[in-house]
Amino acid sequence: MKFIEYGNSFLPSAAWVAAILLWLVVDVAAQDRPSPGAKPAGVDAEYVALCAGCHGPSAGGSDRGPALADSRKLRKLSENDILGIIRDGTQGGMPSFKLPAERLRRLAQWVHALNASAYDLAPPMDTAAGERFFFGQGRCASCHMIAGRGGTKGPDLSGIGRQLTRSELEQALDDPASRAGNRSSSSCPGWAWCPENPWEVVSVRLRDGSRLRGFARGRGKHDLQLQTLDGRFHFLLDDEYDEIIAEETPLMPPLDASPEQRRDLLSYLSRRGGIVAGPLSGDQQEEVSAAEILRVMEPQAGEWPTYNGLPSGNRHSQLDQIHTENVARLQLQWTYSIPYTPLEMTPLVSGGMMFVTGPNRVCALDSRTGSQVWCYSRPRTPAAGISGDAALGANRGVAILGDRVFFNTDDARLICLNRVTGALMWDVLMADQPGPYGATAAPLVVGDLVITGIGGGDEGIRGFLDAYKATTGERAWRFWTIPKPGEPGSETWIGSALPVGGGATWLTGSYDAETGLLYWPTGNPFPDTDGTERGGDNLYTNSVVALEARTGKLRWYFQYTPHDLHDWDATEPLLVVNTRFQGRDRKLLLQANRNGFYYVLDRVTGEFLLGEPFVKRLTWASGIDSKGVPQLKDGNRPTPLGVVSCPAVRGATNWYSTAFHPATRLLYVMAVEDCTIYQQAQLGGYAPHRDPSNPPAKFLRALDVETGKIVWEIEQVGPPAANYSGVLSTAGGLVFYGETGGGFAAVDAKTGKTLWHFETNGIWKGSPMTYVMNGRQYVAIAAGGNVLAFALPRM
Repeated sequence: MKFIEYGNSFLPSAAWVAAILLWLVVDVAAQDRPSPGAKPAGVDAEYVALCAGCHGPSAGGSDRGPALADSRKLRKLSENDILGIIRDGTQGGMPSFKLPAERLRRLAQWVHALNASAYDLAPPMDTAAGERFFFGQGRCASCHMIAGRGGTKGPDLSGIGRQLTRSELEQALDDPASRAGNRSSSSCPGWAWCPENPWEVVSVRLRDGSRLRGFARGRGKHDLQLQTLDGRFHFLLDDEYDEIIAEETPLMPPLDASPEQRRDLLSYLSRRGGIVAGPLSGDQQEEVSAAEILRVMEPQAGEWPTYNGLPSGNRHSQLDQIHTENVARLQLQWTYSIPYTPLEMTPLVSGGMMFVTGPNRVCALDSRTGSQVWCYSRPRTPAAGISGDAALGANRGVAILGDRVFFNTDDARLICLNRVTGALMWDVLMADQPGPYGATAAPLVVGDLVITGIGGGDEGIRGFLDAYKATTGERAWRFWTIPKPGEPGSETWIGSALPVGGGATWLTGSYDAETGLLYWPTGNPFPDTDGTERGGDNLYTNSVVALEARTGKLRWYFQYTPHDLHDWDATEPLLVVNTRFQGRDRKLLLQANRNGFYYVLDRVTGEFLLGEPFVKRLTWASGIDSKGVPQLKDGNRPTPLGVVSCPAVRGATNWYSTAFHPATRLLYVMAVEDCTIYQQAQLGGYAPHRDPSNPPAKFLRALDVETGKIVWEIEQVGPPAANYSGVLSTAGGLVFYGETGGGFAAVDAKTGKTLWHFETNGIWKGSPMTYVMNGRQYVAIAAGGNVLAFALPRM
């Protein structure tokens, strides 16, 4: 990582060579860690010769290099990190110094000591008295949060001991004005998030004469993101206010405490080194309110608080401000870029704030302008430690519950962030057993639980689905998708593959409040193309499992592709739908599966109701019997010369979103017509090969919900692999989707006629959503590495 940057590059001089020789004869036998500001024996001469020319004689920096003392960037680094920078240099800047290990270590120790934090210097002590003062008489927690407890009228202090030196911490308590920061100051003395201080207190006079007072969490020439003292956000445009006045006095007063209380508080804050991995203590956390739960289960008009908009998984919106008669006037309103492409996430919107994600990164935006309010990020995990899409950087979004935002990291951790500040509240490791586990799914909130799955099924894991308490991160239940020997379902595994049989749960499931059931799709078995050591149906892979949401108890399951040899995960959207089916009202579960069949199940009992092909190239099965079991065709097994089988190894569709429109009674799905030549492999199983005589094609298709028949379709232009866009249907009579050529389009939901399109020139891995902000409907989608938001022109 490049943390130290230089304005000029230069080569080693004779003085440096002489200094290295000098280093060899200097006595540096003392091995004690240096105290802050003191150079260990022998380091002074080396620093002067090697470093002072750029970093200044006192390590305070110069025009050729940054300061090495009291550096926030260096304070975040370990001694080993600093040693690595000295040894290896930085790209295009600082040269490398190939010095003896002992000399490197001594110099790194000294630089590290120059940036010692309050946490580094605080000896172990009893901080209980300081904690009591912070959460009690001192009323610090009325504004600040530590480890998920406290307020949001100031920065989170969970890691303040590592962020500040002891003197900085004392100054912040005794003279807050000196550290309050100012947006016009280039020195950025604020507590966090340089170069601007997001805790500047302002008073705003609105055009109607009223006033708002709070923190200017973000501010541009034409907009303001204001957090009032009650924790609410007001996203304002410049034609809505007349005046913004910055207050000179910070909200925080100087510390009013006795010498003993001041000492205890400093001791407590000095030991705040960040959130420790693991669940929080439950007796110290506020319970989730019924109103917060209802806001997810039954979203307010115009909000999109969960991955598919509703827990039901059906990406259909009742918004109709944008409709078939005016969609041609749709215009791009704003863009926001994330340093990763292509993005796979779906934006969420709640309370006017949008949440977007990249690999190990969550950002909160003003949904009117795309202006950033806060971002949370952590380094990506080395690819060697994880697998699959997680190693590639895929992430599909967050979940929201009240002031909590839930997110999966690439190394299979579930973390909770504060909605207002973006601060980490808790961090739990899901993968508590060996294996190449990763995580990419957007979690799903059900009641006061957060439910999420894991990836890694193509590398050999034992799959599971977890539920965690939203307040603490404590695990509520776990459902294993691969049973242990002797458990129900284990009899469907014949051979040695059971312990690492796959069955990943890497796509967001669906929830039905009417039945209290959770429906989650499962991935392929492992090895994915070699069934030699996994004879039988291999439950619960390639299935939907219906679980009691409160307990994780299995109510029923349905397996789409028993003993899969084609890598046909069942990780496609599951739609909870109430509609008429074959003459009567039914509670249905719909899915267009990767194996090429469209399925209708009774979601209460799991009864199979319908299975019809939604692709025209389907050769592996002749149909599905009355119990839902596919009828394999003869000659479909791999041979030494290979046999053509359709759909292809990637399947007839994939994880991208589908939608059911209750008015048209059509299901919209992106379908792939493709085949693969399956040839026996030397090491077992088969190797798939593209059939050059049968090129793939992709279609947006509308299926009759009762028959599965194709009502209309739109063929895409370009390679299908470039388009993983899902669809969105709306009460305005529209279906939005990403065209393979890079266009974002709206079509008539009844006929499929294209009514509008916008050329993004991006690669599609995300699915569209829609929301309302200040009475105006927007449609948003991630294209390539950009988030795009569209709306009708302002009147």
